[in-house]
Amino acid sequence: MEIPDKLNPAEKRATIGLASIFGLRMLGMFLILPVFALYAPTLPGGNDHFLVGMALGAYGLTQGLLQLPFGMLSDRIGRKKVIVFGLVVFALGSFVAAFATNIYWVIAGRVIQGAGAISAAVTAMLADLTREEHRTKAMAVIGMSIGATFALSLVLGPVLNNAIGVPGIFALTGVLALAAIWVIRNYVPDPADTHFHADAEASPAKLSDVLRDTQLLRLNYGIFALHAAQMAMFVAVPVMLVQGAGLAADHHWWVYLPVLLLSFLLMAPAIIIGEKRDKLKPVFIGSVALMLAAQMSLMGVQHSLWGLAAALLAYFVAFNILEASLPSMISRLAPASAKGTAMGVYNTAQALGLFAGGAAGGWLAQQYGFAALFAFCGALMAAWLLMALGMRTPPAVRTRMYRVEGLDEARAALLKSELAALAGVREVAVMADEGMAVLKVAKSGWDEAAAMQLIKGET
Repeated sequence: MEIPDKLNPAEKRATIGLASIFGLRMLGMFLILPVFALYAPTLPGGNDHFLVGMALGAYGLTQGLLQLPFGMLSDRIGRKKVIVFGLVVFALGSFVAAFATNIYWVIAGRVIQGAGAISAAVTAMLADLTREEHRTKAMAVIGMSIGATFALSLVLGPVLNNAIGVPGIFALTGVLALAAIWVIRNYVPDPADTHFHADAEASPAKLSDVLRDTQLLRLNYGIFALHAAQMAMFVAVPVMLVQGAGLAADHHWWVYLPVLLLSFLLMAPAIIIGEKRDKLKPVFIGSVALMLAAQMSLMGVQHSLWGLAAALLAYFVAFNILEASLPSMISRLAPASAKGTAMGVYNTAQALGLFAGGAAGGWLAQQYGFAALFAFCGALMAAWLLMALGMRTPPAVRTRMYRVEGLDEARAALLKSELAALAGVREVAVMADEGMAVLKVAKSGWDEAAAMQLIKGET
């Protein structure tokens, strides 16, 4: 993994270490997605699609409910303590699922896995260990590690299933979590100072503002719907590949690998057009429409290998674009002083979507068949498309953060007004208690030299 040159050695070490912890944990979550629906019928109770969906998505409920409290707890007792505790809980859940003798114990194991909700604490620790002006780069590395882990899991899952089975995969995820404990204790540096970061953590005082913002609510619904459909799909797709398309379970990677590689190639131009040419809204709307088309296609290709592959290609192209675009849109639309809160709500919506999709998709598949499951996913996307059509075009801005120490409230207010008057500055927040200035600036034509002169004059 290549780390941007401007990160210093300590920041690179912290970023690599924390990204690997995210990756190891998420690998444990994702590896079973392409294989569990095929394994479940070997367990008592596993022939019920609803219970299969619950086993897949149950971790999202506890993760969604606990990740923000764990992040806030890490402000009080220390990041590493919370992260180590969460990894121990996650490992425990993995071993419970590995030795499960029925589907209910697998669900219990997944609930325990989700209770090891360390995402917010890891993000806060990354903020402790990186300078404000380079933090966005470090966060991007973690985002890439999660995306790469998801893609890798779809290919590795069928291979590992053939080698060690689903119980072995669960046990392996427990071992990976224990390995992550070594990483956090021995590789990741200790923060010199631990404090709240408005750009990376949720603030209870800002929650009401974020929850009333209709633009952010559209995006929160979007990530909820995107991951609800993701989890629901994996109740059905592995079974369709075996029973409908006639592809043996240990050969499913033959479909996933080329589809994923091609989807990454196809998504790149769309991301470039959206970000570099300020066409984010048209690309975004087009991707939601493509996702809707993919869900509708999956309803009618249950017995065709090539049809399934084509529908999955459309799905992954749309999924990859949306997964990359949504955090960028949150950053552009969230208030400069509440980015961390906006991202916290967004991450909670994502986790709850995983739970809701597994539960609802499984119930629909059990009661009415796979076509009803994909109709549900299509309805989620249709509602999202209508919301996206009416959303405000995200401003063409970048976020810049700077350290501004030793300011009282009066001097912070003065600096804010001076920075806001500079050419190209669209929004400013100066937080004296954190010693940080956050600016949203035009992508070109803004006077960074003048901003640095003002900031240096105050520090």
